[in-house]
Amino acid sequence: MNSNKSIKNLLNKRLLIVVIALILTGLGAALTGVLLKAGVYSINSFREHLLNTGLSAFVVLPLLGGLGGLISGTLIQNIAPAASGSGVSQIMAYLRHRPVPMGLKVGLVKLIGSIIAIGSGFPLGPEGPSVQMGGSVAWQMARWLKAPIAFRRVIVAAGGGAGIAAVFNAPIGGFIYAIEELLNSARPLILLLVVITTFWADAWAAVLKAITSGKLPGSFDPNIGWIIHRKYELNLDFLPTNLYYWTAIILLGLIIGVLAEYYCKFVITMQQQAKHILGNNLTTKMVASGTFLGFVYAIIHSLLHKEFHNLGGLLDEIVSGNSSSSMALIVFIILFISTGIAAASGAPGGLFYPMLTLGAAIGFTCGDFVGNLTGHETDIFVYAGMGSFVAACSHAPITAMFLAFALTKNLLVFKPILIACITSFLVARSFSEQSIYDRQIDIELKKPKQIELELEK
Repeated sequence: MNSNKSIKNLLNKRLLIVVIALILTGLGAALTGVLLKAGVYSINSFREHLLNTGLSAFVVLPLLGGLGGLISGTLIQNIAPAASGSGVSQIMAYLRHRPVPMGLKVGLVKLIGSIIAIGSGFPLGPEGPSVQMGGSVAWQMARWLKAPIAFRRVIVAAGGGAGIAAVFNAPIGGFIYAIEELLNSARPLILLLVVITTFWADAWAAVLKAITSGKLPGSFDPNIGWIIHRKYELNLDFLPTNLYYWTAIILLGLIIGVLAEYYCKFVITMQQQAKHILGNNLTTKMVASGTFLGFVYAIIHSLLHKEFHNLGGLLDEIVSGNSSSSMALIVFIILFISTGIAAASGAPGGLFYPMLTLGAAIGFTCGDFVGNLTGHETDIFVYAGMGSFVAACSHAPITAMFLAFALTKNLLVFKPILIACITSFLVARSFSEQSIYDRQIDIELKKPKQIELELEK
């Protein structure tokens, strides 16, 4: 009640400045998402150019991976060590009153380091840096406002949700994420502040993309205005009353709940091992990880002619149906391992996008099996897989549902995705009450001796 009162007093005295701060926070998150995607795209184009000139993949990919790890790791380690890792766990730790450095310096280093790391081949997503950048900008705005601690926490959470909204063009998903995962609050005043920030972030992202690309990249057209944009089209011909269909959706949630928990354990174990063996030297871990992943990608490139460092391309291929069950399983296995290695190095980048791709691969495989049995279109299994994998890992099923929905904007996906998300969440919760980010926070705050004792146990 005291927190709510302090926020109301701030709004009564400085309402206009607070609104401007919320709008600028959304702009900061949107700008991060746009610049990050543009920077990663530029480095990817440079890598493709080198490969097309005839240079061996066994030279280009390990060299770029190691060099990217060296530059990004050195930058972060020497200027802003708090910019390492996913970014989500840092914002969550701050909101739980842990001593986490914040501010524009951390956000800018996170942005630059993420562009270099993800672009050079670390299979991580842009949403983590956007969440941390949005939270950092929000923290700076609150500091300039000399706002009370209660408002500072709310606006930082809103900035984190704005990062999700900007990357996935999912303002409702970002809003729910801030409430469900970051704040755990449903007070009307707090809901209002968060929803303003996340929706402004989505609007800023759409406008910035339209300005930079000159075409329809999101949900804004300079001549028409805001429009509904579907990233993927969905084919549906199932019967909602079909018992076999709903049984298959529930089974998918059960399977993904188990696989997601093993994925969380793998990522956490890799982080513990890396910290135990290489200590806290971020540069060393990133160089070793980037070089190793480069060799792995070179082998895959020579055998399968696939670019596994490009998560967006892999996800597009699976969702569009231009894949096979065997290839989807190969994608799952390789990403399962490679994203764990990348996260273990402390590289700046998010895990939401890898989770979506892993879930899509399992959903595609299950849907292909069901489709062969029934003859129906099973695109919905891909979206249910994406949502349920995120739900099981993050323990945020409502957020996961809206993220999956944002990709197709089709209301018919809500019920099957929600059922799959809740099922996988309950399965994952039966294994552990902590999400992957809760466990990452514990690792980052433990001393090396504690980790060594746990590994021995």
